[in-house]
Amino acid sequence: MSLLHFIQIIYLLILSIVCVRIIYDTRNNTKTLAYLLFAIFAPFVGMAFYFLFGINYRTRKMYSKKLISNTELAEKLKKFIHSYSKQTFDEGDDAVKNYEELANMLLKDSTSPLTSNNAVKLLLNGENKFPELIRALKTAKEHIHIEYYIVEDDESGKEIESILIQKVKEGVAVKFIYDDYGSRSIRNTLVHRLRAAGVKAFPFFKVRFVTLANRLNYRNHRKIVVIDGVTAFIGGINISDRYINTFEKPGKIYWRDTHLRIDGPGVQYLQYLFLCDWNFCADVQLEPDNKLFPPLGSIPKTGNKIVQIAAGGPDSGTPVILYSILQAINLATKEILISTPYFIPNESLLDALTIASLGGVKIKIILPLKSDSSIVDLAVQSYYSDLLSAGIEVYRYQRGFIHAKTMVFDQQLGMIGTSNMDIRSFDLNFEVNAIIYDKEVAEILHNHFKEDLKYSIRLEAEEWNKRPGYKKLKEKAVRLISPLL
Repeated sequence: MSLLHFIQIIYLLILSIVCVRIIYDTRNNTKTLAYLLFAIFAPFVGMAFYFLFGINYRTRKMYSKKLISNTELAEKLKKFIHSYSKQTFDEGDDAVKNYEELANMLLKDSTSPLTSNNAVKLLLNGENKFPELIRALKTAKEHIHIEYYIVEDDESGKEIESILIQKVKEGVAVKFIYDDYGSRSIRNTLVHRLRAAGVKAFPFFKVRFVTLANRLNYRNHRKIVVIDGVTAFIGGINISDRYINTFEKPGKIYWRDTHLRIDGPGVQYLQYLFLCDWNFCADVQLEPDNKLFPPLGSIPKTGNKIVQIAAGGPDSGTPVILYSILQAINLATKEILISTPYFIPNESLLDALTIASLGGVKIKIILPLKSDSSIVDLAVQSYYSDLLSAGIEVYRYQRGFIHAKTMVFDQQLGMIGTSNMDIRSFDLNFEVNAIIYDKEVAEILHNHFKEDLKYSIRLEAEEWNKRPGYKKLKEKAVRLISPLL
């Protein structure tokens, strides 16, 4: 046997093992096919790409979310959560009763409680979010927990930094988690200053050279702030000047985004998520206590909104956020409004939207005219014809970049969070969405959507289908690798 034949046999053996691994390990059929084709037709490069980007951590559970080691106590807490959620549901109005299956799914799948007596405040854009956040941070008495994908050492970052340092001087415990890739610019600047001042700061899933690509693939995209266990912030706005439209900077574009403040029991699941993430990345483990989770009877009743949290990532057994969106689409009967910067759906999401639209549900989607990635734009555009042929109205935002991640169902239920409408958010990133079962909040989101429509142009099917063939070919080619984006 010649050396060449021996190498060919070894290569085919390795390729066969990799293909079996891909088939066994990848849940999504589209992604499985994409990885197989890449591995077969791009020798070595395709296999290397899979091991760097394609390993399914969901089947391996990156870390355990078990905060309470006492099994008996954990079971009692679970029973209390179910009992409390049932009481919340029984006392709720049509906004929650019409979405009973959604509430039950989140309760059963991730033990996310259905919480009552919350006050919620919608915050449009950075110019409204940051003043509200700063005021809330200054009121902290016990602790501040912050977790962000992107933090920049600019004016906004420095202002938050100064408040955190001041609170440490006042005796407030401040803990800070940052994504090591998204916030890579602050590793040797802002992070060092925070640590020197007494802030406990850790990167989530630290990027090291050997495992660089794979760790870049699993990003902590969450934006969570928890103050004293009773106030929280969640949404699409990171800590950066780019989100503030009143901030003057050459070349800066208008940034349309949505954030949410929650006061009440709905904060406690966000606290739970932060503690799980903290115990994964920090060198000191946190144990639940009454300061971190104030007894429900001690939390002031400042509102009447019902809130539930959907959180997903490689740490969860199922794609929780995708399932919550699919369930809400399935339960909608009249109207669905979607704002998202990136729309790269898997087959189940595209089918759910198509079925709902063909069944008579009015669906409108606002997307950016141009995002921050030309490759992603081509992938998104490849789905326009599918949406338009199903009767779904597609609008492209002209004023700037719409980064808001919101959904409104039948003017009864609203979703606001960090998750984009793409495969990465559903399968790879650590994400979190707040679900508000409330007609008043849904109406406000509905009105904001209508305002955004004023700055958007509706995409017409006849005009879109007339675009040149070479553009269609580029879009279809990029769509082949869209599960990998």
